[in-house]
Amino acid sequence: MLTYDPQKAMRTLCKNDGILGRLIQRAGPITLALPKRLNPFDALLRSIIYQQLSGKAAAAIHNRVRALFSGQNIKPDQVLAMGEQQLRNAGMSRAKAAAANDLARKSINGLIPSVSRLRDMSDADIVAHLTQVRGIGEWTVHMFLMFQLGRPDVLPTKDLGVRKGFMLTYGLDALPTERELAIYCERWKPYRSVGSWYMWRAVELWG
Repeated sequence: MLTYDPQKAMRTLCKNDGILGRLIQRAGPITLALPKRLNPFDALLRSIIYQQLSGKAAAAIHNRVRALFSGQNIKPDQVLAMGEQQLRNAGMSRAKAAAANDLARKSINGLIPSVSRLRDMSDADIVAHLTQVRGIGEWTVHMFLMFQLGRPDVLPTKDLGVRKGFMLTYGLDALPTERELAIYCERWKPYRSVGSWYMWRAVELWG
């Protein structure tokens, strides 16, 4: 369940930004469903696997990794017991296998907050915590905040799709810089997650 009212978010964005409002009218209501049960370790492991790969290739590797654990929810101690080579045999790169093991170790050591604790933490605190894990950067945590925790005010300025969608929506000749995007999108607060979601829709419509 989202932590905000999507209809209210759409109305606010339309009021504060007429150009974005026209995109919202064309693209239609936001359709974003969170997982019924959040498993932070499993979600972050999936994010590591999916980094810098097409959806189809990443899904195939993710399925092979899950098959190593009989398709069940993967637990940190199981990853450490499995060893990096078997993860690599399933299609993970050396760097991603190392990142998976680091995630597992830090989960066991308590660095990865529980679901209840995550819900009480600020976005900035979650970014600071999770980026201590090898292979998990700001972009990955932003996706986690948006699509796992349903946070309303995340702006992934490093995301190429968001930047391209912004360029298309606002008729720019080049991609905006991260700073330019951040400055303009102040008017989207407190619903920058929703504005970002519509930038991806812009790429689908016009990209």
